[in-house]
Amino acid sequence: MPEVNLRPVRASDLDALDSLNSEQDDPFNFFGFRASDVWHRRFAETGLVSEENGTLVIEDEAGAMLGDISWRMVHYGPTAASRAYNIGIALLPPHRGRGYGSAAQVALARYLFRTTGVQRVEASTDVENVAEQRSLEKAGYQREGVLRRAQYRAGDWHDMVVYSVLRGEV
Repeated sequence: MPEVNLRPVRASDLDALDSLNSEQDDPFNFFGFRASDVWHRRFAETGLVSEENGTLVIEDEAGAMLGDISWRMVHYGPTAASRAYNIGIALLPPHRGRGYGSAAQVALARYLFRTTGVQRVEASTDVENVAEQRSLEKAGYQREGVLRRAQYRAGDWHDMVVYSVLRGEV
């Protein structure tokens, strides 16, 4: 697995992040067009990192931007102890299929386990996104099952495969 670095988003990254919102380049991450300043507004509000959610830039060893990886809190009960983080990733097209996704998903899980009290990091992907399923498995995430018609995208409902990794497994 190649080495990657995760770092906070900088203002100079925002236009590149916006370019990841393309139906042609990434149909599994395209949920419709959005305002061109959405990344700039979110960055101005929180710097794209909070306790509830966040986005980090993925870099290779030379410091080149490969894409982004994000997390959002999900709750499985009323107490703070019953929370987990659901993660998502978007790689720029030239960097896909080279192991960077798996490396970034391991790095983010380690970061979240090191900096929070959660016991579970999870990811879900379209049942047709076989490349992401392989990436998650290579990163040590365990397939848990299928969520039927869980995601509305591209004018239709899609089944999602759920994966997780627990504290101590990465």
